[in-house]
Amino acid sequence: MVLGWRAPSSNGGSSVRGYYLDQKEKGMEFWREVNIKPAKEKQLRVSDLKTGHFYQFRVFAANAAGVGKPSDASEAFLCEKWTMPEPGCPYDLELREVRDDSLVLRWASPLYEGQSPVSGYMLEMSQGNQSDNWTILTAKPVSETHFKVTGLQTGHTYCFRVSAVNNAGVGRASLPSEPVTVQTQPGTKEIKIGVDDDGFIFLGYEAVEMNDDSEFIWGKNYTEPIDSQRTKAETTKNRSVLTFKDPSEEDLGLYTVEMSDSPQLSSSYEFTAEDLARLKELSWQVRNPLIALKSTWQVEVSEKGGVRLWLQTESLSNSAELRLVFNDREISTSPRRKINFDKAKGLVEILFDQLSQEDEGSYTAQLRDGRAKNQCTLVFVDQKFREILAQADWNRRDIQRKTGPYFQEFLTWSVNKDCELIIQCKVTNTNKDTSFKWFKDGLEIKDLSYDQTTGIISLSISQVTKKEAGSYRAVVSDSRGEDVSTLELLDNEYDKLLQQLSEQCALSAGPLRIESTAEGFKIYSSLRYYISFLKTSWYFKGRNIDQETRTKPGSSMQKVWIEILNPTENDKGEYILEMFDGKETHKRLYELSTEAFAEALLEHQRLKQLAIAEKNRAKVVKGLPDVVAIMEGKSLCLTCFIDGDPAPEIFWLRNDREILDQTQFTITKESKRTSITVNKVTTEDSGKYSIFVRNQYGSETVDVTLSVYKKGDKPPANAVEMG
Repeated sequence: MVLGWRAPSSNGGSSVRGYYLDQKEKGMEFWREVNIKPAKEKQLRVSDLKTGHFYQFRVFAANAAGVGKPSDASEAFLCEKWTMPEPGCPYDLELREVRDDSLVLRWASPLYEGQSPVSGYMLEMSQGNQSDNWTILTAKPVSETHFKVTGLQTGHTYCFRVSAVNNAGVGRASLPSEPVTVQTQPGTKEIKIGVDDDGFIFLGYEAVEMNDDSEFIWGKNYTEPIDSQRTKAETTKNRSVLTFKDPSEEDLGLYTVEMSDSPQLSSSYEFTAEDLARLKELSWQVRNPLIALKSTWQVEVSEKGGVRLWLQTESLSNSAELRLVFNDREISTSPRRKINFDKAKGLVEILFDQLSQEDEGSYTAQLRDGRAKNQCTLVFVDQKFREILAQADWNRRDIQRKTGPYFQEFLTWSVNKDCELIIQCKVTNTNKDTSFKWFKDGLEIKDLSYDQTTGIISLSISQVTKKEAGSYRAVVSDSRGEDVSTLELLDNEYDKLLQQLSEQCALSAGPLRIESTAEGFKIYSSLRYYISFLKTSWYFKGRNIDQETRTKPGSSMQKVWIEILNPTENDKGEYILEMFDGKETHKRLYELSTEAFAEALLEHQRLKQLAIAEKNRAKVVKGLPDVVAIMEGKSLCLTCFIDGDPAPEIFWLRNDREILDQTQFTITKESKRTSITVNKVTTEDSGKYSIFVRNQYGSETVDVTLSVYKKGDKPPANAVEMG
């Protein structure tokens, strides 16, 4: 038979190295030794037994000091082959991680499974040292051979036992555990997780007490050994560290540690995905330490117009390195800029005597001091750059303004009540030799107005289009010096111009009026001029009508309207035009009264009849050139297309007389087309031919000149040659 047992409650201060087993038949007085060599595991197969006999056993534990006292004799076991369907009892039930309100149970699977494999385990608990009142711990069997019991009462004593379960049912219970008092022992340590100085993630455990034979035993999920390919365990004095070589999701799980000679000194830690993500970030920070910044990039302008870019870090060592990158290109001190690096103060400076457009871009300081590094980027572009550039230019000009002509007021723009764009500046300290030049996108502007009395130079633009967007530059100079002013009428600034222009256009809008058309009514407002930035909406009796079937909004350069098609009495009422300039809404109202509706309807009907007449009147739509030429003796065919409802009457004329001769002339008449053929033309056939059409709505005449030339002659240059 195969026997199993649990470890002794005390190992005598040294780890157990093996076990010896004695046996005797029931009723016999003397014990007989079973094994000469110590059993390493807590189970042993005993041979040479007699079937049907009862046997008792006892076990000895051995350590470095020797063999300990024997256990109590077991109950008498009958030597027979087990055939019961339920599994045998689990064995080697142990306690780990005893704390104030919890502990961990571990056990070994039964040596006999029964008629089917073990599917789980039932756990039971009793209170007190000798209680037989067992309580089931879990509603369902647990699948693992370990379980953490929680919710226990501090200071109370408990016993535990476990039974295996298979398809046939619940097997025999294991031996009860040793009674255990639930209480955290003084000095108990837990596994700590962290990142070491080299950036490796580790689990650390510190033993309360240990001797020369003590060893730290690490495990995973209570049953799996530690993978030495993925981790490294090291012990220093009373502390053990399990270091992960390259941690990943494969390393997640429950880690345990216990002392070889004191298993009750144990702890566990659940290494989660959240831990992995957090500690990987910390690992990166440890391996890539940052140089602390006292100040990010700052920009200063001196009184003389110089520009200083600077940042400051913590104090750096003499071996610290600086790399400055401007627009992806490394830079150093040059005639246009000076770079200073004070390592003791951690100060980085870029000094410009005169900032220019070439200096616009991103500046990145890359710092390294040993393993620590950092970088800081200044995005010195757009509005921020233009403001500093303008301030630097102003400061320089301010120093020089008394030595030559200068701008008392720089280039600005405005929109007047006539919706004109005015760009102007004001100069002073000029003389007869002073010159003024304006440029847009590098091209000189000639149409300038200069008032010598006020010093104002201006450019008026009566109608703004997209071509007005751009970079403007004004230069005033003479032998004493030069001053420059710039204006960027682009992007947001150009949008701002459109907004103000829209406002003035809306303010210029006249009252709503009504105009009749052949299709219906048109309610409109006249403006200085209309731009699409000005958003318009139409309302009738408080309801938006921009998208209705009988209304059609529209606009031209100087007018906005809503067209009402096929008007009815229901169209009488209040109309509102709303114009949104980007900030404010401007309104115009019109009340279509009964009287106004009647007048407009009468005019609409008149125009509609005229449109119908124009549409239906007889007309020649295409086909006849002004002059045709043909050689004598050939036949000429002229065809044209006509239109009209009802179908027009058709007459062909020669020299203003109707052609009646059907021998020389052949005339065909269809509903939409007619033709005339002149057979074997002679020079006498030259002249004016006309097509005359008419119906009840009107008539039309179209002339064509025929030129007949003799063979060998040239036709007229302006004629279409036929035949």
